[in-house]
Amino acid sequence: MSHTDIPKLLRLKHIIGDPNAEPPVPPIIPISKSSWWAGVKSGRYPEPVKIGANTTVWREDDVRALIEELCQKRKCE
Repeated sequence: MSHTDIPKLLRLKHIIGDPNAEPPVPPIIPISKSSWWAGVKSGRYPEPVKIGANTTVWREDDVRALIEELCQKRKCE
């Protein structure tokens, strides 16, 4: 497996953004933390990967697929 085959992992702040970080992290999907977790619970958003006791991440390719799906429904550019 080459390093290009290994998926990137995104923490929640990389998906929904963190304006208080230094530097600020712009959102990929501009929704609230509670809306994101509700979507995960309902199955609308991708399942997380738990990589530590206090660390939860999502596969970048799963998030990209979600964006594609949302854009197909809404005719995004």
